[in-house]
Amino acid sequence: MKKLALAILYTAGVALANPALADLEAASALREGEMKKLVFHAAPKPVGSAGFIDFEGAPLALSDLQGKWALVNFWATWCAPCREEMPALSALQADMGGDDFEVVTIATGRNPPPAMQTFFEEIGVDNLPLHRDPKSELARQMAVLGLPVTVLINPEGQEVARITGDVDWSSENARAVLAAAIGGKEG
Repeated sequence: MKKLALAILYTAGVALANPALADLEAASALREGEMKKLVFHAAPKPVGSAGFIDFEGAPLALSDLQGKWALVNFWATWCAPCREEMPALSALQADMGGDDFEVVTIATGRNPPPAMQTFFEEIGVDNLPLHRDPKSELARQMAVLGLPVTVLINPEGQEVARITGDVDWSSENARAVLAAAIGGKEG
């Protein structure tokens, strides 16, 4: 009994000492349905250091995202589940994107820029970036083994959660989970 009381006291102390951890635990507890595929890590993980490029070829890095929450989606033009998921990511960016949170899309592997533009045009997405990881270097460092893969990165630039496969990011549950994780802020 004494050990249980100490464990509860310790857990409460950790949650109070680290509000971000408490937010992630609360977010994890809210997951329902397909959002149960979103796995919150016990401790934040480092992200890949390999660079990627914007549509015009300018170099970028995940470290550029530090200071805000980012939902980073790895996708490809040939990926059918990506085609299903992308409009929901676009809606999420429209509703929650801002100074504190951003949806970042990175096409990994061989994705010709004209095909990327056509992909977005066909599904009606115009508010997400057409970033590229043409040699899949970042995807390999991030252990992206299938597509789509979406990772939640905290303002310190660490991966705190990951989901493999497509989900409806425009669902009430997805938005509630993300709002809880990022501290209740919405854009």
